[in-house]
Order: sequence, then C-alpha cells, then structure tokens
Amino acid sequence: MANPQNLFSYIDTLEPLAIELETELCKRPAISPDSGGEGELDKFIFLEAWLKNQGIAELERFDAPDPRAKGGVRPNLMAAIHGTESGKGCFWIMSHMDVVPPGEISLWHSDPWKAILGQADGKKCIMGRGVEDNQHGLVSSVLAGLALIRLGLKPARTVKLLFVSDEENGSIFGAQWLIQNHPGLFGPSDTALVPDIGDTQGTSIEVAEKNIAWVRFVTHGIQTHGSRPELGANAHLAGADLAIQLHNGLAKKFAARDTLFEPSLSTFEPTKKEANIPNVNTIPGEDIIYFDMRILPCYPINTVLKEVDIIKAEIEAKHKVSIEYSLLQNTESKSTSPDAPIVRSLAKHIETVYKVKAKPIGVGGGTVAACLRNKGIDCAAWYKATESAHQPNEFALIENILGDAKVMALMMLENA
Repeated sequence: MANPQNLFSYIDTLEPLAIELETELCKRPAISPDSGGEGELDKFIFLEAWLKNQGIAELERFDAPDPRAKGGVRPNLMAAIHGTESGKGCFWIMSHMDVVPPGEISLWHSDPWKAILGQADGKKCIMGRGVEDNQHGLVSSVLAGLALIRLGLKPARTVKLLFVSDEENGSIFGAQWLIQNHPGLFGPSDTALVPDIGDTQGTSIEVAEKNIAWVRFVTHGIQTHGSRPELGANAHLAGADLAIQLHNGLAKKFAARDTLFEPSLSTFEPTKKEANIPNVNTIPGEDIIYFDMRILPCYPINTVLKEVDIIKAEIEAKHKVSIEYSLLQNTESKSTSPDAPIVRSLAKHIETVYKVKAKPIGVGGGTVAACLRNKGIDCAAWYKATESAHQPNEFALIENILGDAKVMALMMLENA
C-alpha cells in the first residue's frame, strides 16, 4: 500500500473488538494436563465460533489425541485468507492458545481469569492470565486478518493464521504434532511469524535459539549410617560433585561465544534437586539432580553428551557409585538468516509503525519457531511486549496489540 493510514485508522477502530476477544479468551483457562489443567478445548470452541461470526469463515481443525485432556484431544485451529497468486507459498502467523497456571493467587490484584482494564505507566492495558502470553499475538493476528477482509485488501500470498495447543509444555500436541502428522501442511516456500517473544521497545527480532537439553541424573551409591561413611558410598556427595564438575567442565569445553545471543555463551546450570533421605544421620544411597543446558547452535547436543559421559565416568570411579541420566528435553533449532526476506520485511514494517529500528537476536529460551525452522521454513519471532508473561498481574498494552496488528497487516500485504 502506498499510503497505509487508512488501514491503520481502521485497525484503531477495532479496539473494542480486541478487548472483547481478550476478555472472552481469558475466561477460558487453557492449561495443559501436565500442569493440572484440562487442555485447550473450551478456548478452541469459543475461538472457532467467534472467528466465524466475525467473518473469518475458512477454518480447519486438527485434533491431537490426548486422553488426559477434556474431550480427549488437544485441538489446533487454522484460518486461511487466500491470496491472489498461487505457487508463492503461504505466510503463517502462529500463536498458541494454552497458558500457564496463575501461580500464587494472593499475588494477583484481581481474579486472573477475569480480564480487567487498567493503566500501566499511563497507558491503557488489560490484565489477566494469558492476555500477554500469547493472547496478545493471537488477537493482533486476528485483527490484522479482519482488517484485510473487511477492507477488501487481497494479499499476494495466502495468509494462514495458526492457533496451536501445548506450546507451554513442549508443543508435543501442537506444532510438533502438526508437522509430524500433517507433513504437507507447510511448504518449502512458506514463511512464518511467531508473535511470542519480544521486548518493551519492539526492537528484538528473534532468528535463532540455543539448543536445549534438560537432563535428569540419578546417582546410585550405598546407604549407610552417618557415623560410618566408609561402609557406604555417599550418593549425595557424588551428585554434588557431579553438579560442580558438569557446570565447570562443560562451560570450559564448550566455550565459544556468539554475540547474537544474550548471554553470548552456552550455559550449563544445575537446577532441581529431589529429596533423598528424610533424616540427617543417614548417608543416602540415591541422589537425583537436574540440569538445564542452553547450548549455542554450533554445538550439537550429542557432542555435549559425549563430554557428559566422560565426566560421569570420572565421578563414578572417584566415588564408587553408578550414575544414569535421561533427557527430559532434547531440542535443536536451525537458525533463520538475519538477512532473510521475512526478517527484512518485519524490520521495515516495525519501523513504519513504531518508528524504531529492530535488529535480529538469538535467545536461550524455546519457541514454536524452532519447529518451523527445523522444517526448513524461514521464521521470525517478534512482538512488542510488556515482559509480564508468566508473572502475577500479567498485562498487555492495548496500543501494542493494535500496533502489532498494523505490522502484521503490512506483512500480509507485502508477503516477503
């Protein structure tokens, strides 16, 4: 569009619709069974009907079976806005329906499942669990799509809005399931935007993620009385030594730096520890610890695990114990080139809407963008955030929801 002001002005008129959709989505907790919830079905049913009522009629449902969830499924929803040119591939915007639990209720100023309007630094905001992560991105993508439909603007590429389940717990029933069970859904010429990571200025375009390994280590020793350590093998002592040697040894071995990321190095952090024995005067025969490893993409996870095996063997010999480990998460992600057309297009439109210059970054966290990149799809992850996701009193700024919708609408029309 030579002059996007008409488009921008129309999106601004959709503010009541944005508040309505945020409010209704917030009413319907979509928590994974892994976190004690029923899944996304109620939220999905509402969203599907709401989209149809607003004029987004071409919808397709994809149910991932999960007997633990309400209805026995984890639903995923796709909405299509057809373009004028075939064979160019699709432009996807993928957001997720699931949310994390509210945490300690006493820390909330209001009911986390009843969205309320308020002020944050003098700006209008909406507060409630999920309004930022990821309903902000979801609502922005819907507003952008509605604006095109209602203004009669046709994208060149077909635009597909994808609302997935299970992002907060690994995407096993969401993006990963779709890629594995519907391999023809995504094409090699497709590009994608994932509005699920960002900063308060809107200047960070995520193009790369560290490899992630979550590892559970079980140390087996010999239990004995606290006064006779020579008769046993102290699993707790060995586990503590293991934690220190892994933390220091892996960091030394895999010491490369990449300034695309913050921090710029790989991290190997001991995190969770399970209880062993309940009393003070017994030397434990078993000890369980966990590691969260965020590894620069230049190091394959299997290469790191070979060094883990070397350190593990040294600890076993030193303390006369045996150690086994298992991977709770094992995720490697390809990167999108910082100079990819979708990255340049996104940066251009961010500058048009927000008057700031955005730059490509890498992150240590994981998003569903990794699933698409590993499929060979150029993907950028971005939105203008309040950085309140997962916190008590989570909130989203209304101006950000509308502004991001403008960026998305411009991308839909350009379809780089």
